[in-house]
Amino acid sequence: MVKRGVTDSFNDAINGLIYAVRTQRNMRIHVLSAIAVLFASLIFQVSKVEILILLIAITLVVASELINTALESAVDATTNYYHPLVKVAKNTAAAAVLVTAINAVIVGILIFWTPITKFTYSSIVLVKSSSPYFAFAILGIVTFMVLYIKAYLGEGTPLRGGMPSGHTAIAFALATMMSFITVNPIVVTLSFIMALIVAQSRIDTKVHTLWEVVAGALLGFATTIIIFRAFGY
Repeated sequence: MVKRGVTDSFNDAINGLIYAVRTQRNMRIHVLSAIAVLFASLIFQVSKVEILILLIAITLVVASELINTALESAVDATTNYYHPLVKVAKNTAAAAVLVTAINAVIVGILIFWTPITKFTYSSIVLVKSSSPYFAFAILGIVTFMVLYIKAYLGEGTPLRGGMPSGHTAIAFALATMMSFITVNPIVVTLSFIMALIVAQSRIDTKVHTLWEVVAGALLGFATTIIIFRAFGY
């Protein structure tokens, strides 16, 4: 039996997530909703505890949808005829997703209701005075977008190959963030040099083509700029 490495296990797990996103309409809705919630948490500057609660709610919804997809696939693979218990199993799994989704909606309303009712355009503050978790939120959004595009195109694996290059997207997102956070030209230059080195390594190792790397760089660069500009920069 061939011994599988940690990377293979991660690839299998992320492939399961990508399959669910690619084939399940509800999963695509959940992912897009998660991205929207991350944007909202940045705009309204929710607390660290509230971010944690939101992440738990999002995780519960996504995990329950994955379990529901796995159960449906297993049942369909072993049953080629109608059985009332099969219907019960599928309905119960779907109910689990519904319960977690309702919980997520309630959590979102409780957390965002007050900020939304008090929201005005003048309340959007500069990024430098915002939460230090802003950078991590941007990286999370870029990562979600990479996985979503790979799931849609069905190319490569989550951690290797395919359009676009995730490593390059994250590297250029980080470099672009540095250009907004610091005014030191040396730091900014070194950041982009490191991003270019990451991009070059993906091509040299033949993991990605030139166009996949360029697409990843543009995705990370453009997404970061759009988010920063949305906050007044």
